[in-house]
Amino acid sequence: MTGRPTPVTVDVAGTGERLALAPEKLIVAGYTARDEASVEAHIAELEAIGVPPPASVPAFYDLDTALLTTASVVEVDGSSTSGEVEPVVIRAGGRYFLAVGSDHTDRELERTGIAESKAACPKPIGSTVVELGPDLSSLDWDALSVDCAVDEVPYQRGGLSVLRHPGELLEQVGAVPPDFVMFCGTLPLLGGSFLHGSRWRIRLEPPDGPALTHEYEIKQRSL
Repeated sequence: MTGRPTPVTVDVAGTGERLALAPEKLIVAGYTARDEASVEAHIAELEAIGVPPPASVPAFYDLDTALLTTASVVEVDGSSTSGEVEPVVIRAGGRYFLAVGSDHTDRELERTGIAESKAACPKPIGSTVVELGPDLSSLDWDALSVDCAVDEVPYQRGGLSVLRHPGELLEQVGAVPPDFVMFCGTLPLLGGSFLHGSRWRIRLEPPDGPALTHEYEIKQRSL
């Protein structure tokens, strides 16, 4: 993909502001669990099904910003794709925002190249974001929780206290442009295996205030 005809537009919760996102970089962070033993176990599980290990942990994948979308229907090429609920940190116009997103990935391609598998699918986010301010100091990361359902089947659920704080991830990823979007990692699957469903419901819930949610369906381009 190259370029985007119009920016992705989101609503800033509780303000009435509509924000046009035109990030210079889209980063997907992987293997972001705080517990290194858990990360190593996850790497071993993926290797067992043919997924190559990352070059470093955490791993950072730079993707085309045109993959970012708030659409309720997204198109994919492969029949073996699946999403994962993720907290998403956005910086736009000198301000930070929090969103919920899904790192939709082609699982067949993942066996030969993780970066390629992530680049093969759109990256949905919810159309409402929460403003965090000029830095991440107000973000009570450990109080947040996420969940995901696929075709109404519970798929992921848990607190973000098991993941590295996005401030730590930004220190490790290095220089970033003024405006960027970063997917911050995900939780284990409740059933232990990927589901290749058709409808995804994702949710990020703070300890107080409204939850950030999004639902989307996938459509194969060949159909």
